Amino acid sequence: MDQNHKKKPSKNKGYYVKMKLMHKHGIRPQQQEKNHFHKYYKWILWLSLSLYFFTSYLISNNNNHNHNNNIKHHQITSTIKSLSQSLSIKKTTSSPQTLQKTSLKNLKIFVYDLPPKYNKNWLKNPRCKTHLFASEVAIHRALLTSDVRTFDPYEADFFFVPVYVSCNFSTVNGFPAIGHARSLISSAVKLISTEYPFWNRSTGSDHVFVASHDFGSCFHTLEDVAMKDGVPEIMKNSIVLQTFGVTYDHPCQKVEHVVIPPFVSPESVRNTLENFPVNGRRDIWVFFRGKMEVHPKNVSGRFYSKKVRTVIWKKFNGDRRFYLRRHRFAGYQSEIARSVFCLCPLGWAPWSPRLVESVALGCVPVIIADSIRLPFSSAVNWPEISVTVAEKDVWRLGEILEKVAATNLSIIQRNLWDPRTRKALLFNSRVHEGDATWQVLHSLSEKVDRSYRSSRVSRQLEFDT
Repeated sequence: MDQNHKKKPSKNKGYYVKMKLMHKHGIRPQQQEKNHFHKYYKWILWLSLSLYFFTSYLISNNNNHNHNNNIKHHQITSTIKSLSQSLSIKKTTSSPQTLQKTSLKNLKIFVYDLPPKYNKNWLKNPRCKTHLFASEVAIHRALLTSDVRTFDPYEADFFFVPVYVSCNFSTVNGFPAIGHARSLISSAVKLISTEYPFWNRSTGSDHVFVASHDFGSCFHTLEDVAMKDGVPEIMKNSIVLQTFGVTYDHPCQKVEHVVIPPFVSPESVRNTLENFPVNGRRDIWVFFRGKMEVHPKNVSGRFYSKKVRTVIWKKFNGDRRFYLRRHRFAGYQSEIARSVFCLCPLGWAPWSPRLVESVALGCVPVIIADSIRLPFSSAVNWPEISVTVAEKDVWRLGEILEKVAATNLSIIQRNLWDPRTRKALLFNSRVHEGDATWQVLHSLSEKVDRSYRSSRVSRQLEFDT
């Protein structure tokens, strides 16, 4: 670490010296922009006090207007008091929208440049950046060209650790195999904590990871094993961006986290919408394509998802209103774009990429996953763009959706077809205001109190005042 970093600022060498020392400590002058109300307040107050004393001097040398002097003295004092109160009010009553924009504008993230074995080498398999867990790749790539990225770690609010753990595809079934995830992350943390001082000074509280697979920060694809293993000890103090989220107490979310959407290619969505616009003809009433397990095992308890899909298949496969398919089809997004309702039953985990695909292509998502916590609720008004059906009521799907179609379907579709909603759930190669990576950054800006640098700046400001 820089030797200057160990020096303590003098308390009696004036404002210029103090600012210079802050600069050496890595607290750059431009970082003070977020405190412009504070600086503005102090300078105006100083100017007002100067005006007051200067006027008082003039008044004291004019003995022929004592009465007027008293009036002027009172007016100036009142003006200073009023100005001070006004500035205080402005400082504390800024609208939430203004504060959100300011915090995001000034947010700074340092991206660790890790050896290729932690990320780039995995991209040799093209699926790594296109499959449903590829948000770990998309967020990393978008941050590299983002305005929030800083190359000076001393001015960073957060530190992004780019480790791809979902790109190791099994040669047997082609699914992501994440058995190596814990050791790979542990290795990355050992590296950055040895070569940099930032992990140790905050014990990782301002470090950010992505866990985009089934049970997130527990790093296992089976829930019972994931729950038993829990969150790795080394990550328990950090922030995890994960697709897994439920409204009840669960071991896999016992860490500071942000629920993010699964990855759906924005290019594929755009290509589909060119031929099937969101407000186009929809000739499929209810759609689902995917696995419909009918095996007798695992049809209750924590594997109730099997039972949900089994009920859907057995109850509605012969129903002409339902378009149900169990086999893969490369052009299935065109089917979503032609559908009014898209079923989104839980799978191994509560979340599903169908949620994002349905929203992106204008099909009303029918969420069948009790207690699921959905991503970016501040940007996506889920109750107004979707239909939620309890798992126990899945056998009544036809009746429930008929009622929706007869009452408020047009309102739901109008809300759903707002392009801002689609944008909030899609990750782009570069950050666009309002898109999924932007929503991640906004969520992090609300956790800036975990930042070592921000807390240090706050302490410095308290010292100044």
